[in-house]
Amino acid sequence: MGPKKFTYIITLIITSYCYGQAKTESFPFQNPELTFEERVNDLVKHLTLEEKVSQMLNSSPAISRLGIPAYDWWNETLHGVARTPFKTTVYPQAIAMAATFDKNSLYKMADYSALEGRAIYNKAVKLNRTNERYMGLTYWTPNINIFRDPRWGRGQETYGEDPYLTSILGDSFVKGLQGDDPKYLKAAACAKHYAVHSGPESLRHTFDVDVTPYELWDTYLPAFKKLVTGSKVAGVMCAYNAFRTQPCCASDILMTDILRNQWKFDGYVTSDCWAIDDFFKNHKTHPDAESASADAVFHGTDIDCGTDAYKALVQAVKNGKISENQIDISVKRLFMIRFRLGMFDPVSMVQYAQTPDSVLESTEHSNHALKMARQSMVLLKNEKNTLPLSKKLKKIVVLGPNADNSISILGNYNGTPSKLTTVLQGIKEKLGKNTEVVYEKAINFTNDTLLIYKDLKNQYSFEGKQGFKAQYYDNINLSGNPAAVRTESEINNFWQEGETVLNNIKANHFSARYTTHFKADQDGSITFEINADDGYRFLIDEKEVINAWERNRWGEKTFKLITKKNTVYNLVLEYWQGEGKANVALNTGNFEKTDFTKLGDRNKDTDAFIYVGGISPQLEGEEMPVNFPGFSGGDRTSILLPEVQTQLMKALKSSGKPVVFVMMTGSAIAIPWESENIPAILNAWYGGQATGTAVADILFGDYNPAGRLPVTFYKSDSDLSPFVDYNMDNKTYRYFKGSPLYGFGYGLSYTSFKYDQLNIPSKIKKNKNVSVSVRITNTGKTEGQEVAQLYVLNQNSAVKAPIKTLKGFERLNLKQGESKTITFNLSPEDLSYVTAEGNLKQYEGKVKLTVGGSQPDEKNEIKSNIISKIIQIEK
Repeated sequence: MGPKKFTYIITLIITSYCYGQAKTESFPFQNPELTFEERVNDLVKHLTLEEKVSQMLNSSPAISRLGIPAYDWWNETLHGVARTPFKTTVYPQAIAMAATFDKNSLYKMADYSALEGRAIYNKAVKLNRTNERYMGLTYWTPNINIFRDPRWGRGQETYGEDPYLTSILGDSFVKGLQGDDPKYLKAAACAKHYAVHSGPESLRHTFDVDVTPYELWDTYLPAFKKLVTGSKVAGVMCAYNAFRTQPCCASDILMTDILRNQWKFDGYVTSDCWAIDDFFKNHKTHPDAESASADAVFHGTDIDCGTDAYKALVQAVKNGKISENQIDISVKRLFMIRFRLGMFDPVSMVQYAQTPDSVLESTEHSNHALKMARQSMVLLKNEKNTLPLSKKLKKIVVLGPNADNSISILGNYNGTPSKLTTVLQGIKEKLGKNTEVVYEKAINFTNDTLLIYKDLKNQYSFEGKQGFKAQYYDNINLSGNPAAVRTESEINNFWQEGETVLNNIKANHFSARYTTHFKADQDGSITFEINADDGYRFLIDEKEVINAWERNRWGEKTFKLITKKNTVYNLVLEYWQGEGKANVALNTGNFEKTDFTKLGDRNKDTDAFIYVGGISPQLEGEEMPVNFPGFSGGDRTSILLPEVQTQLMKALKSSGKPVVFVMMTGSAIAIPWESENIPAILNAWYGGQATGTAVADILFGDYNPAGRLPVTFYKSDSDLSPFVDYNMDNKTYRYFKGSPLYGFGYGLSYTSFKYDQLNIPSKIKKNKNVSVSVRITNTGKTEGQEVAQLYVLNQNSAVKAPIKTLKGFERLNLKQGESKTITFNLSPEDLSYVTAEGNLKQYEGKVKLTVGGSQPDEKNEIKSNIISKIIQIEK
């Protein structure tokens, strides 16, 4: 018996064991000696029509008679494996990783994430849980949409506003995630949302976008083209919106002409979740699920995520709306991915299937999360060298809604780490006991009236025990008997999507009832505050006083109870959770308006104020029912920093003490007053699990910042066009005609750099590569990193092209006084522009090239030279 035949037999034995089959028949698709194509063709040949269609849902059931296990395609790893029931490493949010301008760091992050994902999938196989969401190897990442407007709440998931930067970083991510094995994928990446998709969130299920061929190919498609044709991404997700009247998932232009025909994409396509339903429910382009599903599959959409619309394909075939051969094409593409992931081969043949549990949150991965957090942070201002602060200060006051906010540092589409550090924690750990660190939240994101909490745990009791009787149900309606019961000392629960709540209850599609008796200790009043996702209701003495049962995400409601001393009140909090993160908390206290003058007076002996504000994933994100001033539905209605935060910083500045503004955000914030008046501003994004450590390292001089902005920070709302306008005129640094507050590519350092010895040929031939070299010297007093950037500037007013566009970048470390020469290699494509018809054409005549630590004409850049040269491109 040869080794391959032996492996074949072992495969059959393992398959029989894992899926509980007494296999009496073997099939060619189980034979590892055959090619993947032969095996896929054989497998699909054995499926009935109903079985084929069942495999086109994101949650694909097992086909026991063939030994095919169940599999759920839906998984996420935007910045670390997300939503899994296991603890994972959480790296900075995608927009923050883009700010590193370091493709090597991004590659390593994706590689590490794939390893952790493999460990989790291996667990799922052993536990027979491959049918569960967030356990698979098909990750619906990266989001390579262009962040064209800072009001879009999901822009935090992207790599910013520039097609070139997005393409390079997306390429690194895909290659790191998918691995370099010649046969097997480590994991399968998925480029989304294809295409021309970037808000508003409230219109995404109905919006019909139409842009010119120029804008389509100049802005919206380059990153997708790079990932499909260059990176060989395994999957693509088509968007909710329509493009030129056709839903994206059934677009002649996007799906058939470009993706499948021009780019020859042979991977799989998934719809965005519930997008097929949008065909007939929202876009109204199709009468029903049957016609919508047939059209989507005809256009190459292989998976229907989120609903059962594709079940109508069985009837569509019978009614002649689509052929079974067309169904076969999609099913084969899907099984090809699963075979390439090694799901049908013995562990001994697939190196990735041997990944141990020990990779989860390994020291190496945690160190890289810290490295990327440090790399991502952008020093926007540092007047008179306010930073770094001395570690010998006697007292520091840390304030603000993000100072101790564990939700903000994790961003969205995130995992749950075993350990994380908020900014407050990071500063305390950095300074130890020698410095007094005082914390005052002071304000919320949009108002200055805080519920001053009181610890009343000892006044709660039930059946003789302190606390609450907590009953958990495995449905969202509190139906039947509770699946688990326990006593909880307080209600303050937060679960990541997919996390285990108690026993076998997972943190989605469950409900809970919390019951206690509250004994008042005085005459007066007490305010109960409830914050929960998705819905809840609150009863006092069997009377419903709050009803937010119909979906109340990302907000809290309060009820003021007039109390009488020694009176006992019966409290019941009922709560349900559907999809997404789960949280429920009951707090008590009384509202008080923060007196900024008194706050300053009681901290007049401080050596410095560190204000940690900005915004949060609690305010911006995917389709969120949030309605605070400046925010709506996950998007923003204004890019200005909420006024209350500016007012607080004005009060802090009037104290005469140094004020440092640490800003967290997933997008650009307009901070005109702060830019003029606050001496030091550090943009920390949503920096992942190590945010607090990284911020403290920068504030106190243990790390020299070098992050760069991947988006333009505009001065005000007046700089923006209507949000629904996808025309790129006057948008992003490539087309903006005004003067930004801080430009794309900008970021300061604690040291300075000099650029010289720029070497570029004066004349080059068309269709030839050109080499650009430059020397960079650290002329400052400390070691530091620099991000060298090369831009191409159009010199021909008759040609419609970007004003300037990034075409090269490199992050490098230089010791004090050290020089390095770096080289950029420009291809003819780099020296080309897009014609009105959407074709690529190389420049002719004069073109200007600039190299420096920022884009040319950055008014804030005072420590980095920009050098340039005009070259002649000849026929």
